[in-house]
Amino acid sequence: MMPGRSSVGRPGAPARGGQGGRGGRPGSGGRGGSGGGGPRGGFGGPRGGRGGRGSTQGAFGRGGGAPRGRKSRRAKRQEFEQQSAPTIGGVVVPRGDGSTPVRVRQGATLTDLAEKINANPAALVTVLFHLGEMATATQSLDEDTFALLGAELGYDVQIVSPEDEDRELLESFDIDLEAEEAGEDDAELLPRPPVVTVMGHVDHGKTKLLDAIRSTDVVAGEAGGITQSIGAYQVRVHLGDETRPITFIDTPGHEAFTAMRARGAEVTDIAILVVAADDGVMPQTVEALNHAQAAGVPIVVAVNKIDKEGANPEKIRGQLTEYGLVPEEYGGDTMFVDISAKQRTNIDGLLEAVLLTADAALDLRANPNTDARGVTVEAKLDRGRGAVATVLVQRGTLHVGDPIVAGSAYGRVRAMFDEYGNPLEEAGPARPAQVLGLTNVPSAGDSFIVAPDDRTARQIADRREAAGRAAELAKRRKRVSLENLTDVLKEGKVDTLNLILKGDSSGAVEALEDSLLKIDVGDEVALRVIHRGVGAVTQNDVNLATVDSAVIIGFNVRPAVRVAELADREGVDMKFYTVIYNAIEDVEAALKGMLKPVYEEVELGTAEIRQVFHSSKFGSIAGSIVRSGVIKRGAKARLVRDGVVVNGDLTVETLRREKDDVTEVREGYECGINLSFRDIAEGDVIETWEMREKPRD
Repeated sequence: MMPGRSSVGRPGAPARGGQGGRGGRPGSGGRGGSGGGGPRGGFGGPRGGRGGRGSTQGAFGRGGGAPRGRKSRRAKRQEFEQQSAPTIGGVVVPRGDGSTPVRVRQGATLTDLAEKINANPAALVTVLFHLGEMATATQSLDEDTFALLGAELGYDVQIVSPEDEDRELLESFDIDLEAEEAGEDDAELLPRPPVVTVMGHVDHGKTKLLDAIRSTDVVAGEAGGITQSIGAYQVRVHLGDETRPITFIDTPGHEAFTAMRARGAEVTDIAILVVAADDGVMPQTVEALNHAQAAGVPIVVAVNKIDKEGANPEKIRGQLTEYGLVPEEYGGDTMFVDISAKQRTNIDGLLEAVLLTADAALDLRANPNTDARGVTVEAKLDRGRGAVATVLVQRGTLHVGDPIVAGSAYGRVRAMFDEYGNPLEEAGPARPAQVLGLTNVPSAGDSFIVAPDDRTARQIADRREAAGRAAELAKRRKRVSLENLTDVLKEGKVDTLNLILKGDSSGAVEALEDSLLKIDVGDEVALRVIHRGVGAVTQNDVNLATVDSAVIIGFNVRPAVRVAELADREGVDMKFYTVIYNAIEDVEAALKGMLKPVYEEVELGTAEIRQVFHSSKFGSIAGSIVRSGVIKRGAKARLVRDGVVVNGDLTVETLRREKDDVTEVREGYECGINLSFRDIAEGDVIETWEMREKPRD
């Protein structure tokens, strides 16, 4: 180094050259050689020195570290994984070994699957596109799509069953029902009443039998004498010096209520199979028998109508022997009891047979000193009381004030009533009760549990509702109307007919859905129910139908005036029925392209009841004002209360204007209407209609 070039650089800076070189910028290394130590050519200041030309960069320099051109270990590992990973359509995806199980919930999305297999959701979207399916990463997919994608990627994609999904949901809230039941001591289990289901063919006397047992008149309040909802009742049976309770579940005998009968067999301990002695074994008798046997419950056969001419109880015994029910007198283990529900003959003998079967074949015990859980037998919307659920407690004791969850409904038990309307403070095992306080109407068959607190109950219900909504979204397709279904199919615009079902009770809606889904129309068109509910048709139902081109089918319900106007404006097809067979026939005919509307229902007029007068001669008289159209004497009528049909098979018997009998009353005028029906109230709406022939185009 030349002495003349050894001047000191700026304060804190090393020299530009090696040791003793010209001072560089503050914090930078010298231009030649490696930065030296000391005040004149030392390492840089706070910013670190930059290595000289042709030398290795310093560890403290701005470009410190590995030399340029070298890759880090992470970069090498990522490059190796990308080169070795399989690709589909140029997209890198992780693969399984062909049998790797992956569990996803119903209605899951590609994002959910990507989390399970550690993949990029966008990559799965691309793979699915190459397989001929288009979907977004957040779109709910059905089981078939997941199976297709899993087979391509080498995974066995399994859809979690609703029961397993619900159990995992409850376990996430520290509610393990199976562990609680397994941990019970025998000393905690106390005897409980048997739960009995009455099953059989339509018009074989099931409701008459319950009528005889309860000494009440149930049949008189049923449309057409056919039970169209599930009821649960508890009666106390006096046998000798002992009084024992028995819980009865009345399942409808209509063939369309197969699902409800099956559910009755699932919650019951003993099934009473009612067979008419003058009619014999019918198809629904065999159907009910199969449900009871599939549930593994003992069967007691009640041979009814032995008082009628032509009754042959021995023939019934012989016929049922072919189905595995061998009477005790023939050496079997099934008790047959000959009764007459109408004459109330040998009812005590039937009840004694039920108790003997329960004592001999079943160990009916439950722990009453724990949180209640059970099943929803029926649920409906009630005027002034909101959602009313009939529940059957299977374990524990339900108290007023308990926070409960029933399906996607939750709430605190505001009040409880027995089958006669008497208030209850608590309901123990095998005790049916009507529960008030739920936020919405649960479905028949939904299990209910007592939650630790209101917040947990709401969270469980919200999670269940979200899971159910995702499962429904996975099934959605285009929708059409019944009348134009044939034309739309010919144009190739749709391959699925989707329906929205609304009814007066959850059991009726479920039964209608079950019957419609059983319609066999081949492979040309499919039918799906995307939404179901209890109560009148609402604006939300119409909006949903508008978006998805849906058909709305109402069973014993009517839409509000504004809802009907909205549906007409949006072109939504709405059909309303009071007989379930007609709904099934219309949908089946539409699906098969054979819809032949011979008659159509034409509304004549509506009247609002302003005041009710009671007459010893004429009964209840409805003082009404005609709101629309015309009311005609002799016209068919229905009574609507809060959007729900109270009675759909009425006739305008008499029509008076002031003191004169008239044949019709037009819009805006007041009149007196006699429907020969006592259950009318102020605010009810009378709709009159007639059937007119409509030729098919």
